[in-house]
Amino acid sequence: MSTNTRVMACRPEDVFGVLNDGWLFPVWVVGASRMRDVDDAWPYEGSHLQHSFGVWPLLINDKTTVLEYDAPRRLVIQPSGWPIGEARVTLEVQPHRKGCLVRITEKAVKGPGALIPAPLLDIPLYMRNHETLRRLAYIAEGKADNGDAPADA
Repeated sequence: MSTNTRVMACRPEDVFGVLNDGWLFPVWVVGASRMRDVDDAWPYEGSHLQHSFGVWPLLINDKTTVLEYDAPRRLVIQPSGWPIGEARVTLEVQPHRKGCLVRITEKAVKGPGALIPAPLLDIPLYMRNHETLRRLAYIAEGKADNGDAPADA
């Protein structure tokens, strides 16, 4: 299981503001290339996103389902992109003196990816999720209301 963490200069609610907008998924998730549909119930348990990953013309249609939703603390999703398989991704957010600490863990749970020894699979997952958290931070911090705006703005 690969785990990455990042301190973000925003509130947990700002991070969940990004996670709650399913249409932003390919902006912050490395490898996701386009959105096809977002359930009206997103991001509540059982809802899903229809997206694709890869680069045209080698795109694989993917579906991501929410397994747990506890804003602004925890989101567990299960991306499914066959023939590669399925993964379980957990995003945990907690307050931090500099804003919030975001932890992402990912583990292959079904299909060929689950057959790869964890130490080998964790290396590319760690690198990908390092960039995923960087992208998530750019959006969440950029959209954050840090109280810098004038009161009459």
